[in-house]
Amino acid sequence: MSKINILWVDDEIDLLKPHIIFLEQKNYNVTTCTNGADAVDLVLETNFDIVFLDENMPGITGLETLTQIKQQQPNLPVVMITKSEEEYIMEEAIGSKIADYLIKPVNPNQILLSLKKNLDHSRLISEKTTSNYQQEFRTITMDLAMVNSYQEWVELYKRLIHWELELENIDDEGMLGILESQKSEANSQFFKFIKNNYQNWLTGNDKPTFSHTLFKDYVIPNIDKEKGTLLVVIDNLRYDQYRILEPFINNFYRKEVEHAYFSILPTATQYARNAIFSGLMPSEMEKRHPEFWRNDTDAGGKNLFEADFLADQIKRLNLDIKHEYYKITSLKNGKELAENYKGTKQNDLTVVVYNFVDMLSHAKTEMEVIKELVGDDKAYRSLTVSWFKNSPLLAIIQKAKELGQKLILTTDHGTINCKNPTKVIGDKNISANLRYKTGRSLSYEDKDVYAVKNPKDIFLPSITINSPFIFAKEDLFFAYPNNFNHFVKYFRNTYQHGGISLEEVVIPCAIYNTK
Repeated sequence: MSKINILWVDDEIDLLKPHIIFLEQKNYNVTTCTNGADAVDLVLETNFDIVFLDENMPGITGLETLTQIKQQQPNLPVVMITKSEEEYIMEEAIGSKIADYLIKPVNPNQILLSLKKNLDHSRLISEKTTSNYQQEFRTITMDLAMVNSYQEWVELYKRLIHWELELENIDDEGMLGILESQKSEANSQFFKFIKNNYQNWLTGNDKPTFSHTLFKDYVIPNIDKEKGTLLVVIDNLRYDQYRILEPFINNFYRKEVEHAYFSILPTATQYARNAIFSGLMPSEMEKRHPEFWRNDTDAGGKNLFEADFLADQIKRLNLDIKHEYYKITSLKNGKELAENYKGTKQNDLTVVVYNFVDMLSHAKTEMEVIKELVGDDKAYRSLTVSWFKNSPLLAIIQKAKELGQKLILTTDHGTINCKNPTKVIGDKNISANLRYKTGRSLSYEDKDVYAVKNPKDIFLPSITINSPFIFAKEDLFFAYPNNFNHFVKYFRNTYQHGGISLEEVVIPCAIYNTK
């Protein structure tokens, strides 16, 4: 292993001889100089790994030297060392992107700690993260064998997401592969859990909050009639995607509480999001609002009446609130709302449905360039972050904060990267979704689906008599035997929703207060 090269710049460098000997004994190479001008020249001539820089030197100051070094080598870590504890010097140095800040007199162990923090940081974190996950792996494996309630599933899924993000940061392919197999096993067990409990939940008492009870359970109690509340529904947002958006929201808001709730089946927009805004299950929507409800085989858009559903739910619940509903489906729509958001300050509740993530998942299926950009879940999260931090939605959230509004951020369902096909046969009128099917004459692999012969049992409408619903498990997608290989090649490794997986079903609803 090659030695670490250190440049130490101090006009009293002779007094630091014991520190330099200490570092050389630790197998570091130390080059010294006594002024900023020589330091800048040395940085141009030699590849140093880190610079220790005295702030108070004759000639050009430490801060001026820092600026010149950064102009030449912007990624070279510089540790500022100073006798002064004056705040403005610290602020100047930190603003110039120093790696660390030490106050004289420094001792050798301080220097060593700074070196490890800046040069061994990634390795030390990687080793610690790997060690911690190896211990947690055994615990999760044991918990998977015993988990038996929706609350336990939520907590286990959050732990899996936590470790996925931690291991992703250290780029350990081996550990990530082990985690992937653990997630796969979790989804296998979760499918069985949903299959055994879903129907009973819908008519029982001990059940999670579902799409159709989200508004009543979490939105109504958090409507601030004095300042107003912004409800943001980001279509198709998974829990892991929400996790990486949190830091940007935290710049404006403080999280009060985070709920996890369950999407109804199918985990698809026309069912789950309509259920949020109507406060009804799909068969109840069809019965109460035949003018608004659209079945899978009906022509036209399936989510055109969310504002009407919401208005009816507010009226049905006798809520005395002023509200507005906005659906954002383009950059232009988003910018217009951001520019005019102050006009919502008269509202008790402002609802914004934002469709970008759903469009992203569809684009991955249909566009080669998106397939290249979103090859896996890590890339899918990364692209979501790139969108969010530059989107009008973040500007809208900032405007809401300026108005003092509360924020509720949620979604209607998640999505899963589909890896494996399962064959299905049906007549020409069966639904088109790849993760669930309904229609007559369905033939399928029993082991691969949750089949509901009578849709009314789970509050779904029947398209025709003898039209069951089937929901794909884990990461499967439905493929027709005709032209099977072409179909599988086209849809494998695409993000789909409508079926049963932790990614699709278990989703966040976070409540925020202004800071």
